[in-house]
Amino acid sequence: MPHIFPRHTKSTGPTVASGQGVYLYDTGGKQYFDGSGGAAVSCLGHGDADVTAAIKAQLDKVAFAHTGFFTSEPAEQLADLLISHAPAGIDRVYLVSGGSEAMEAALKLARQYFLEIGQPQRRHIIARRQSYHGNTLGALATGGNMWRREPFAPLMIDTTHIAPCYEYRDRRADETPEAYGLRVANQLEAEILRLGPDNVMAFVAEPVVGATAGALPPVPGYFKRIRQICDQYGVLLILDEVMCGMGRTGTLFACEQDGIAPDITAIAKGLGAGYQPIGAMLCSADIYAAIENGSGFFQHGHTYVGHPVAAAAALAVVTKLTSGGLVDRCATMGERLQNALTGAFGQHPNVGDIRGRGLFRGIELVQDRDSKQPFDPSRAIAAKLKKAAFQAGLICYPMSGTIDGNSGDHILLAPPFIIEDQHIDEIVTKLDTALKQVL
Repeated sequence: MPHIFPRHTKSTGPTVASGQGVYLYDTGGKQYFDGSGGAAVSCLGHGDADVTAAIKAQLDKVAFAHTGFFTSEPAEQLADLLISHAPAGIDRVYLVSGGSEAMEAALKLARQYFLEIGQPQRRHIIARRQSYHGNTLGALATGGNMWRREPFAPLMIDTTHIAPCYEYRDRRADETPEAYGLRVANQLEAEILRLGPDNVMAFVAEPVVGATAGALPPVPGYFKRIRQICDQYGVLLILDEVMCGMGRTGTLFACEQDGIAPDITAIAKGLGAGYQPIGAMLCSADIYAAIENGSGFFQHGHTYVGHPVAAAAALAVVTKLTSGGLVDRCATMGERLQNALTGAFGQHPNVGDIRGRGLFRGIELVQDRDSKQPFDPSRAIAAKLKKAAFQAGLICYPMSGTIDGNSGDHILLAPPFIIEDQHIDEIVTKLDTALKQVL
C-alpha cells in the first residue's frame, strides 16, 4: 500500500524517472513533452547543468542558515539581480518558498504598512472574479476562483471582487478595446467608493490571468487606469506575477508590457524553474521605509525564508533568463507558438479564442463558435482533454470553470523557453490528436 497523499485519491499518475530538455520520462520509458512546464514552472526545461552546478556548489558551502541569525551571499546576490531588473520604485526582496507564501507576505505587508503610517482603518482587499492568488487561506480568500474557495469560505477573511478584464466575452460590439478597458477598470473606483476610500487597503490582480481564466491578457490602457485609481485613493496595487512573471509573457516582469509599476509584487514558479521551491515578495522603497522608520520589524516569517540553496538555484535561473537571453527567446518563440496555434485551430468549430503573451497561451473551447456557447459542465471537457493529451505524450494544463467558476473550458500552454520550432509542431500535432479524440 502506498502512503503518499496524492492530489486525487482516485487517480494516481505514473512515476517520473528522469527529465531532459523539454521532456519528462516515466519509469516505463514513455516520453512526455512538458507543454505546460508543470504549472508554468519549468521555464528552463529539465536537467539544466548550470543550475544543477549552482545547487551543488552551494551545498558544498552551507545548506541552511536561519535568517533570524544570518543572511547569505546567494540571497543577497539574487535580491540585487532582481531589483536591477524590477519595475520602477521596487527596491526590496523578501524570499519565501513559493507563490502562496509570496502572496500571504504581500497581503500582510500591505496591512502592516498602513498600521505603520497611522491608517489602521484600511483593511479591505479588492480583487477580481476568475482570478487565483494561492491556496493558503489569505491568498485563497483574495482570489476569485469560486470552486476552490467554496469549501473553505467560513474560514476566510472578507474580500470583494470586481469583473475581470475579459475581452473575448465581455467587450460589447460597439466598444473599442480601450473603451472596454476603461469601463471595467472604473469598476475598481466604484468599489472603493462603496467601501469607503479610507477603508481600502489594496487591489490585487494578475497582469495576465493564469490557470483560472487561461492566459487572459488585459486590453491596452486597462492597467494604466487601474494604477491611476489606486494612486488617487491611496490604495496599494499588488500584482500577482507568480505564474505570468519571470519572463513567461516575454518580459521579465509581466507588468512591463502595460507600462506600470506595482507597489508590491509576488513572483515564484519560473523564479526557481522547478529546481528548488522558491518565491519572493518585492516591495517599493516607500513601503520598506515605513517599516524601517516605524517598528523596524515585519511581523511575518517562515522557517525557510531566504534559503541559501534555493537562492543559489534562483540566482542561476534569473541569470540565464536575463543576460542569458532566454526572456527574449520566450517572446520570439511565443509569437511562433501563437501563429502555429492560430493556423491549426483558428477556424476550429470548438475553438473560441486563442490568446496570451510570450510562451503563455490559452485556448478557450466552446460548443458553438458563433454564439460562444460553452460546453455543458457535465461533459468535463477539460478533464478529458488532459487525459487524452497525456496519453498522446503531451502535458498541458486544461481547466474548467473559465467563465464563472462553473461553465467554460480552456487549455493553458506554458512550455520551456528553450523550445525549438520542431517542438511547436509537436505541441500542435499532439494537441490536435487530443482534441479529435475528445470533441
